[in-house]
Amino acid sequence: MRCNFLVTIKCRNATFPNIQAVLFDKNGTLEDSEEYLRSLAQRSARMIDAQIPGVGEPLLMAFGVNGNNLDPAGLVSVASRHETEVAAAAYIAETGRGWIESLEIARKALLEAEKYIGQTSSPLFVGSLEILKNLFEAGLKVGILSAADTTEVKEFVKYHKLGDYIQLQMGVDVGGPTKPNPILFLQACEKLGVEPSTTLMVGDSVGDMQMARNAGAAGCIGITWVDKQENVDGADVVINRLDEITVL
Repeated sequence: MRCNFLVTIKCRNATFPNIQAVLFDKNGTLEDSEEYLRSLAQRSARMIDAQIPGVGEPLLMAFGVNGNNLDPAGLVSVASRHETEVAAAAYIAETGRGWIESLEIARKALLEAEKYIGQTSSPLFVGSLEILKNLFEAGLKVGILSAADTTEVKEFVKYHKLGDYIQLQMGVDVGGPTKPNPILFLQACEKLGVEPSTTLMVGDSVGDMQMARNAGAAGCIGITWVDKQENVDGADVVINRLDEITVL
């Protein structure tokens, strides 16, 4: 039988005592989704531009895509799917289209782009599986709290066979709160049966840090694979690899 313990987590020069749970973001934290997100942004922008010429380039900039580079702090990297649709629709509406029509064009373009690219989960970052396994075996509760929708989170866990280590698979769904609203973190803790004050957040965006801090989390670990610390402002400690998280 597996028991849950209060353990101490060390990460570089930061130590977090009395930890019972760790919540991870998905995109850009556990999952190397840069190629997929860049392709999704490029494809959907081209499809919208084909209907409304001139929208494609500014829309790509709004998505956070510059050539073949994806901004890890940009729209498609950190926003929920609904927020991405609304942002794209705003650019369409600027051309004089009605709001409902603009939303529908944006929604259809993103859906068609997903179908074209395929929705197979992106690869795990090096160390993702190991850290999830290590934390679970140490007696901690482990969850995923993502800006992606819950269905996508569950597909990710299933595809990478992470179900043995993950006790919570939670995303942002239409009509619900989005990051950085602290209610998401509070809801995740409630579902895990733990207090925010015994729960760490690991993420790659300012939104992850703000959400957890405003919910009273035990601490915030920011990860930046591209070494841009400003992307995780508000973190108690910033790392470049997941294996920098250790259990004492």
